[in-house]
Amino acid sequence: MTYETTDTTLMPTAEIVDGPGPAFMSAGTLIGNDVYNLQDEDLGDVKELMLDMRTGKVTYAVLSFGGFLGMGEKLFAVPWPALTLDTENKRFTLNVSKERLASAPGFDSDNWPNMANPEWASGIHSHYGTTSGPY
Repeated sequence: MTYETTDTTLMPTAEIVDGPGPAFMSAGTLIGNDVYNLQDEDLGDVKELMLDMRTGKVTYAVLSFGGFLGMGEKLFAVPWPALTLDTENKRFTLNVSKERLASAPGFDSDNWPNMANPEWASGIHSHYGTTSGPY
């Protein structure tokens, strides 16, 4: 996840705030958040956050896309660095088209991939243009 503001020199800077907010947030606050692309198209919502238990860091957000009321939905593991928190609209942004997301390796709720598999992780990071952690 990236949260940036722009200072007067138009250079991105990390914003540090006290208490709950962009720097520290509970996982429960983020689960269920909508995800939109830069064209303001709805890409779905965050269903789960996946932690690397060795590092304690979030590695993937599991995004639900398609379907209706949970039926026929497809799940996608999106690398955490690919998401940007949009605090103004209280949602995430992901810089991919709907078509690119639909073509991403996905899974259903009964067949989760082995996210610890380096080959699987390499393919996911390649699809979203990110590098594997640690983050």
